Amino acid sequence: MSQKHDNNHWLVRPATIRYLWIGSSVVLALTVLLQLVLKVKGYFGVDGWFGFGAVYGFGACVAMVLFAKALGVILKRPEDYYDDSDDAGERDD
Repeated sequence: MSQKHDNNHWLVRPATIRYLWIGSSVVLALTVLLQLVLKVKGYFGVDGWFGFGAVYGFGACVAMVLFAKALGVILKRPEDYYDDSDDAGERDD
């Protein structure tokens, strides 16, 4: 009964995060290396190149992050956007 109870969720533990990174990297490497054994038929020429899927996926991820950053700059509001101001917007009812 004197066991120390760990309240951390299993996805936020550093060891689990490390294992997930290693596992994902191994799966990515295996799928890219599998192209050495299996012939990939490309429909547009470039999509038949070795490692095209990995490069395309990485490029798409980078593009989404950059788009989200730009969208955040465009949609950003000042810190006091929702604050009540004493002199603006008052009505005498």
